[in-house]
Amino acid sequence: MCRLALKTANEPFSPYEVLTAMEAMKEGYDGSGLGLLLRGLRFDCFKYNSSHPVLSGIAHSEDAWKRLNTIMEQRGYELIHDHKFVTETSLIEAKDRYRYFLRVYKMPADFEQKSEVEIENELMLTRLFLRANGEENGNDLTAFSFWPDVAIIKEVGWPLEIGEALALYDNRLTSRVCMAQGRQNTNYGINLYACHPFFIQGIATMTNGENTAFVPIRDWLLGQHFPGYTGYQSDSEVFAHILHYTLKQLKLPLQAYKHIITPLNNAELSKHPQGAFLKGLRNACRRLIIDGPNAVIGTLPDETCLLVMDQKKMRPATVGGRDGAWAMASEMCGVAAMIPDRDPSLDFQPMREHTIIVPPDRKELTIWSQLDPYPLAQVA
Repeated sequence: MCRLALKTANEPFSPYEVLTAMEAMKEGYDGSGLGLLLRGLRFDCFKYNSSHPVLSGIAHSEDAWKRLNTIMEQRGYELIHDHKFVTETSLIEAKDRYRYFLRVYKMPADFEQKSEVEIENELMLTRLFLRANGEENGNDLTAFSFWPDVAIIKEVGWPLEIGEALALYDNRLTSRVCMAQGRQNTNYGINLYACHPFFIQGIATMTNGENTAFVPIRDWLLGQHFPGYTGYQSDSEVFAHILHYTLKQLKLPLQAYKHIITPLNNAELSKHPQGAFLKGLRNACRRLIIDGPNAVIGTLPDETCLLVMDQKKMRPATVGGRDGAWAMASEMCGVAAMIPDRDPSLDFQPMREHTIIVPPDRKELTIWSQLDPYPLAQVA
């Protein structure tokens, strides 16, 4: 199994804190990979404006690094900050890492005339262009994300060793939200794009489990002909895309996600106050029903965090915290490592009908049940 850890706090913190939670749970994974997503960024030597997009990835050669600079200049992006990692290469298993990068850009001048949807699509298409360019050149350029206020780091190896290799303990890079997943892809070959968390247009998820319904879900998403529904180096990537489809395409509240991936049965829907609508939603999105076991943790652009389980509930997850700081993890010891000063008696393990939501104010968590009335207000 994989192991998941998320911390969200009002005060920015080091990603190394989350890596200590991964270390506490290390018996649950094989050390084949680490993925980190940071949201709500703060750089120690640069006053970051969270509206500027951040490009995250790896240049595997000097030639790839030069092409990256050329591509971004040609697309009209102006580099305004280049975060340079202090690296200890002896701790990195792979030897073709010319440069890890987190680069902040100023958007092209004509973006001021574009709508939010147009800007979001342009940022997504730029990342996809960089990814394709790397694949066309022997996979020498990897682009994980290009989005405001988000940074992604992925590497092969044990989480704590990767954190030490990239000096993530030095507080030069902190965030209000940090997601971490430990383990490379289970069902395919080693590929950095297969490492969780998965990200699309500000929406991110990571998963512990397997998705035996992957192929029909993937094919349905591909049939939507949305450029971002692509890649699929992992059967878990579809969870991020289904969440994106729920919020961005269907424009439904966050709670609808659970109704789509694990709908209630007919007997439960017959008693539900909005059963007729939910039956229609289930029928329209039938191809997106997952087959677990799975635990899914996600984050949204406004720093909302969520946790859901599938019907089988065979991949555990726990949430705990206090006013101002919360954690979600595969094991209780992971939560304890991230929020040691909480009241552990208030920790909660969701059941199959629950969606756990930590809102941006982080005052308290919300435990929402599919059996409850469907929320009418947009949450995302």
